[in-house]
Amino acid sequence: MWLCIGSCFVAALAQTGSGSEDLRQAIEFHQSGNYAGAIEGYQKFLKIHPEAAGVRSNLGAALAHEGRFEEAIREYSLALAVAPHNTQVRLNLALSYYKSGDIAQSMAHLEKVHEADPKNMQAAQLLGACYLAAGQNPKVIALLEPMVTVNSDDLGAVYLMGTALVRDNQPGRGQLWLDRILSKGETAEAHLLIGTAKLMANEISAARADLEKAVALNPKLPGSHSYLALALLRSADTVAAASEFRKELENDPNDFDANLQLGGLLRQEDKLAEARKLLEHALFVRAGDYAARYQIASIDMAEGRIEQARKGLESIVKESSEFTEAHVSLATVYYRLKRKDDGDRERDIVKKLNAAQQARQKRPPEESAKP
Repeated sequence: MWLCIGSCFVAALAQTGSGSEDLRQAIEFHQSGNYAGAIEGYQKFLKIHPEAAGVRSNLGAALAHEGRFEEAIREYSLALAVAPHNTQVRLNLALSYYKSGDIAQSMAHLEKVHEADPKNMQAAQLLGACYLAAGQNPKVIALLEPMVTVNSDDLGAVYLMGTALVRDNQPGRGQLWLDRILSKGETAEAHLLIGTAKLMANEISAARADLEKAVALNPKLPGSHSYLALALLRSADTVAAASEFRKELENDPNDFDANLQLGGLLRQEDKLAEARKLLEHALFVRAGDYAARYQIASIDMAEGRIEQARKGLESIVKESSEFTEAHVSLATVYYRLKRKDDGDRERDIVKKLNAAQQARQKRPPEESAKP
């Protein structure tokens, strides 16, 4: 769309010659796939016409294609400042945030696009993918269920729905959507969904078999290596799990589970610097996640940053009072700081949490399921 607008803009400037040749050549470069030339031409033109939102959006698109997402975000943001109601520019901005791993910012812009254009399926699917990456499975379901049916030809949306339902522990409903995927024959997507469902049901060996098939059929399928690694972890095969997590990160450096779990494994191996880098990126992808924050606090403890660990752990237990491991670590931190009363208090909390967990495990299944 913006290339068309840029072409019109060239025609409007043809008589004045004020940068029109740079723009004309930049558009030709862009259309022919010479993105480096297009970037240079757009930048030259924008020095003369910084107000040209359409051209700036073109520049953002060329930069994004080259993987220069921070620069693309800057250009799209400037274009949006000039044309704040342009949903296509906002969608492009959201996509650049998504590819850079900033899921929170991508979500914020996509929600505005969806509000302005609720029938835009591209925006809805990308928003659904953001919700899925952020672990907000109910939001995926609420967003897409009114827009697609199990008989939809849009298998991307069907796959998102099936995945969200399975991860939300709704295997019965998820099966309806899964059947639509299965109707297309043996695919990596089908095996990934089936394997994920089996993993959620604690059928580890069966899950591993399906996930291995998913990886074999399509080693680039997002999430396939991560879920296979999770099955391997549940089988106590940490070496193979670490290898699969690394393969996932080669495909998608922003995969939350791969960053979190590999970071945790590296922490256990005392490879603290590499572990911290991965865990901080996991926290960037999924802001506020308790597990990532806990792992980072554990690294702080291991590196002797006791005050920093204390602050991190206190914030976790304040927001998630039943996070038993965080209370255990916080008790240790208090004892190291010679704060015995605080340490004893945390130890008592741990005893109560463990007792409550044991009581829940002893209840009959039907009673445990009651609200």
